[in-house]
Amino acid sequence: MSIGHADGSQEVSWLDQGLRWVNVILDWRGTWLAARIALTSAYLLGGVTKLLDFSGAVAEQQHFGLNPGWLWAALAIAVELGGSALVISGRLVWLGAGALGVLTAIATLAANDFWTLQGQERFAALNTFFEHTGLIAGFFMVALIAAKRAELPIPKHRVN
Repeated sequence: MSIGHADGSQEVSWLDQGLRWVNVILDWRGTWLAARIALTSAYLLGGVTKLLDFSGAVAEQQHFGLNPGWLWAALAIAVELGGSALVISGRLVWLGAGALGVLTAIATLAANDFWTLQGQERFAALNTFFEHTGLIAGFFMVALIAAKRAELPIPKHRVN
């Protein structure tokens, strides 16, 4: 939006200046990669941490009722590292994002049972539950954006 003056000159509004700045960031070719790295960073760190302390990872899974703990720990490591690698690499993003989204959903349901809690514990678990729901949505979005960028058709399913 620009403001016209009587002498014919144009003044660029602060909103347009702000939008240009945002567009420069969004158009920078590194933004797409940086966003994928940021989205998966906690999963990369979690996968490496679990790999370096496998017995701790097993104990964590068992603490949340996921048994056998060794199997869930191994699956978590594989998904956290493999899924992140796929998302960051830009190859089979839908698979990596889908795997990370499913892992996040399982972990969120297992670890944030806010419906069984009261008071401050309920409040904290409810917040964490919805933060993780947002991450799952982020994985859906990265898969959709990757498909759009590759100009791949997104499958449409009919419900009959």
